[in-house]
Amino acid sequence: MYIPDIELQSTAAIRQFQEKEVLHLIGYLRQFSPFYKEWFATHGITSAAVNSLSDLSKIPPVTKEELQQRNWDFLCVDRSKIAEYTTTSGTLGKPVIIPLTANDLNRLSYNEYISFCCADGADDDIYQLMLTLDRQFMAGMAYYTGIRKLGAGVLRVGPGVPSLQWENIQRIQPTTIVAVPSFILKLIAFAKEHNIDINASSVKKAVCIGENIRQVDFSLNVLGKKITEQWNIQLYSTYASTEMQTAFTECKAGQGGHHHPELLYVELLDDKNQPVGPGAEGEVTITTLGVEGMPLLRYKTGDICRYETSRCSCGRNTIRLSPVIGRKKQMIKYKGTTLYPPALFDLLNEMEEVKEFVVEVFSNEIGTDEILLHLWPVSESEDTDRKIRSYLQAKLRVIPQVRYISQAEIMKMQFPEGMRKPMKFVDNRQG
Repeated sequence: MYIPDIELQSTAAIRQFQEKEVLHLIGYLRQFSPFYKEWFATHGITSAAVNSLSDLSKIPPVTKEELQQRNWDFLCVDRSKIAEYTTTSGTLGKPVIIPLTANDLNRLSYNEYISFCCADGADDDIYQLMLTLDRQFMAGMAYYTGIRKLGAGVLRVGPGVPSLQWENIQRIQPTTIVAVPSFILKLIAFAKEHNIDINASSVKKAVCIGENIRQVDFSLNVLGKKITEQWNIQLYSTYASTEMQTAFTECKAGQGGHHHPELLYVELLDDKNQPVGPGAEGEVTITTLGVEGMPLLRYKTGDICRYETSRCSCGRNTIRLSPVIGRKKQMIKYKGTTLYPPALFDLLNEMEEVKEFVVEVFSNEIGTDEILLHLWPVSESEDTDRKIRSYLQAKLRVIPQVRYISQAEIMKMQFPEGMRKPMKFVDNRQG
């Protein structure tokens, strides 16, 4: 198992390494980035103003809105050097184009190689990819090239279709699956219906993407427990975004996603753009290192996390990120309570009476948040309705609006045309 040397170094050595890389990036942006040239000038950031990581706070963070509105002004190379065009999913507005050069593609492969190594990957593994591999989706391509760099076998099956997934598991005997956790539950349900002994299968590990499987204290959440209580496999959580072109991946200790300091400088900031300490909630703010095409400096992802700094039992001395607590823009103020969608997802995943769901939030006539739960129940009966409402009352102390819909309706809501991953949160609030 390969671990980059920098990840085993002291905190001081890691900081010294990152300081050199960040200062190099600032010089690169000053020379080649139309957006950052203007950003530095607007905010009076001279070449002598930033000489250390401690000075970085002088540069105001950049938001997704700036990246959406000025997308091409972030490009640092001639378009003739672009090898691949990828986009963000567009979950929170207009998708952003992230072009990559040949060097960026190599960096992306390296990122996934060390990420799969972190998740106990080896060259004798066979990975079954149960995810989108087209539609300008960076992650699908990254997983594939990272696995190839690892020297392992790879099986590109694509998303959905439990019958096809199990057919390939039984024929090709993969050791590891890469999938959205809620889809793993569908695999388990299909296996039960068709008398497949999942614990006798070749699959021993699952790299989980797109959804939380842990709570902020790193214990398994409802989704993680539902999987592991039925299938004796090791789960590895991941966190990444297209903009950062980097992933945080768990090791077997399951104590947070490991930071790769050679690829990313990360800060967690409060509402006043001040850094928060270990264990406190902050917005993940990233500076990409080694990116040639569209590097980002102090870019606010919108994701709220916590972090830990103690050395992990695996030997890495990098910070470890918690699961995403929520997205800043998706925070809900409901009848005096602050909620994030992942907390509602955990609650709904826990309910045996609910098969699938979509959480919708909208503004009422006085401009405050209202929640409408679109639920596909196990049965439409008074008893089921009573159990659902009682549970919501007990957990939330208030009962959101509930709408029961069919499997066909819920699938249509979760997979609108053009979406690459299931949409379980719909934000229809004013503004």
